[in-house]
Amino acid sequence: MLERDIGEFSKIRYQARAYMCFLFNRNIPNKLPLFNIDTAIKGLEKIQIEIKNFSALYILSADGIQVIDNISKNPKSRTGKSENRSHRAYHYRAVKEKKCILTDPYPCAITGELTVTASYPIYNQKGQLQFIACIDITMKELLKVIRPEGMNIVFEHFNKVVYSAFALGLFIVATLLFSRGVVHIMDFRSIKIEGIFEATILLTLSLAIFDLVKAIFEEEVLGKHNSKTAAFEIHKTMTKFLGSIIIALAIESLMLVFKFAITGPEKIVYAVYLIGGVTMLLFGLTFYIKTTLKGRAKVDSNS
Repeated sequence: MLERDIGEFSKIRYQARAYMCFLFNRNIPNKLPLFNIDTAIKGLEKIQIEIKNFSALYILSADGIQVIDNISKNPKSRTGKSENRSHRAYHYRAVKEKKCILTDPYPCAITGELTVTASYPIYNQKGQLQFIACIDITMKELLKVIRPEGMNIVFEHFNKVVYSAFALGLFIVATLLFSRGVVHIMDFRSIKIEGIFEATILLTLSLAIFDLVKAIFEEEVLGKHNSKTAAFEIHKTMTKFLGSIIIALAIESLMLVFKFAITGPEKIVYAVYLIGGVTMLLFGLTFYIKTTLKGRAKVDSNS
């Protein structure tokens, strides 16, 4: 469930960063007149007590050289002194941004597990960078620390069950519509224009409902598309759904035109009303797509 964990991490990323930065700020003093490596180590030892399932704690010099071996419960990880970490994001981002940062997940060189690093720049009284304190923690352990527990988890599972039930019900409806449409098409002995139109409407509605089921199941049950493009994936599904509905209504209005032209010309005005409604829906969909594309372009320009 790697994709799911990454999606969950993207949800709690800011909360996780706030928590890790809070630990640094509370345990490691900053901008003191006299600050040495021993003070930083004592701060990490305090953090070690609060976060029991960390991977490693260590300190870098201002130029990215690790000045102590890793503090870790894993004997294989108690190394690293004198290693150059200046090319790693947790060093150069902390130096550049001058604040506590949390990296993206990356595979740990020792365990191979996806790991994130929180780093905290430490300055002297004059504002000169002295050290950078770092905490490595696996993404799974960070999720356990930050992810809501108790009733929130129960409610989350309940939501998934409910959405699964609705998705199943809608899928059954889509299947029935599809089967009914196929029956109309396969009835070669009595092929009529009305039957062909009706089959087209049924198949179009079946496709629209299936797209809706797919979106509900992926978003609410599997938890996919939890990225900054998630909203545009929803817009894409909505566009397909509305487009299918418009097509079905347009076909229905065309059927009514043919029907009333033969059986009741005085009623053809109702078909015109329906065509007008379809036209309004089409203009609405056009406006929706236009505004969605503008929002997408804005996000792309800012990224």
